[in-house]
Amino acid sequence: MAEVKVQQYKVDAVAELKESFEGSRSFIFADYRGLSVGQITELRTALREAGAEFHVVKNNYAKIAFKQMDHEGVAPYLVGPTAIAYCGDEAGPVAKAMLKLAKDMPLEVKGGLLDGDIYDEKAVEAFSKLPTKLELIQMLMGTMKAPANNVVYVLNAVTTKLVRTLDAVREQKASE
Repeated sequence: MAEVKVQQYKVDAVAELKESFEGSRSFIFADYRGLSVGQITELRTALREAGAEFHVVKNNYAKIAFKQMDHEGVAPYLVGPTAIAYCGDEAGPVAKAMLKLAKDMPLEVKGGLLDGDIYDEKAVEAFSKLPTKLELIQMLMGTMKAPANNVVYVLNAVTTKLVRTLDAVREQKASE
């Protein structure tokens, strides 16, 4: 059997794509067919604000790069015109931004690779509705702060009641 000779530019393209993938932990795959240049610019701006980059990729190269990274299960999402959102720290805000924009644009979220797990479109949508890390921390801090606030209110109520009682006694003594 003859050995297949792969052209160097293809090897370099896959290596470059794989290198760009390694900077992200999560990816959201989308079909961008029908988007105008203005809409793509708007989408990229919104995703940049959410901490992500949006790139159109060549499916074959992306399949090879993901296979080399042991994520060959994403291959079904790399069919047809595909763009990938490379998520930074958190994928939730990115998914939320993409789905919000998909309501007004011909953008279709296909699925995602989120922290090593593969999700279909419905799961990505459910994931986008979860609170972000910052929101969870805020909820936790509010819960932790509540008992201390309640103690302050109780102690404040006791001293306020004492002051009002002493004031009432003073007024009564003054009227006598």
